[in-house]
This record gives sequence, structure tokens and C-alpha cells, in this order.
Amino acid sequence: MKSTRFTGIDDAKSKVGQEIGLSEWMVIDQDRVNAFAKVTGDEQWIHVDVERATRESPFGGPIAHGYLTLSLLANFSGECIKVDGIKLAVNYGLNRVRFASPVKVGSRVRARFVLAQVDDISGGAQIVWQTTIEIEGNEKPACAAEMVTRWYF
Repeated sequence: MKSTRFTGIDDAKSKVGQEIGLSEWMVIDQDRVNAFAKVTGDEQWIHVDVERATRESPFGGPIAHGYLTLSLLANFSGECIKVDGIKLAVNYGLNRVRFASPVKVGSRVRARFVLAQVDDISGGAQIVWQTTIEIEGNEKPACAAEMVTRWYF
């Protein structure tokens, strides 16, 4: 795992364009997929019906929801990005998201963070991250997203 600790906004600005973090691998198991399906109400068979997905889906078995994969950025960013003196960090949004490759249940994924932009805002900074969620053994990522966060000091 690679993580970065920031001492403030100026420190972040000095690291624009750099890879900031690479998370640990996480196994995407059927229990996680089922729990996400239940919470979101998205119980489509390609996610939760193992026998049917194995028999009928083009993926050879169940796959994780794209939004489940995307939601892991919150956990992965916590592993990779530390900020000294911060009062509050919030997710501000996403500028672009693409799901390039399905995540088969049983796969391992991790996230890579590149610091793309830091802008001053009242009381803090707005940060844009180029994020990639990688699937172990796959050339194509599961997800690429431009994630926007705000730090308040």
C-alpha cells in the first residue's frame, strides 16, 4: 500500500500530477454483493443469482454492481490519503465515471489515486483526484472516475 500524508493545502498543491496512493487489495465476495443489492434494491440476477449468472450471463458468474465498485473509493481513499489539521472532508461529487470492465465475484480490487487539481475555496480546498479501480490480473480497470473532495481546515 502507498499512502500520502498532507500537511495542508500548499503541500497538496506541490503534489499535483503525482500518484498519491495505492490501496490494499480487497476481495469482492458474494456476501458483499448481496448486502449491496439488498441495501440499494438492485437485486438483478447477474449480481445475486449465482446459478443463473453462471449459466446465462456472458461473464460466467455473478458480477459486482458498478456502483458497489465506485462506492469503494470512500474506503480506499481513507487508506491512501491523510491530511493533518483537517476539520472535515466531504465528497463533493464526480466529474466523470466509466465502468470499463466487470468485477467478477471472487476478484480482488484496489484503487490508485493521482492528485489532479487543488483549488482554494472558502475555509479550505477543493481537490480533484484521478482514480482507477484495478482488478487483479486484468489489464482494463473496473472503474475510472474523476472524484472531487473538499477539505475544510
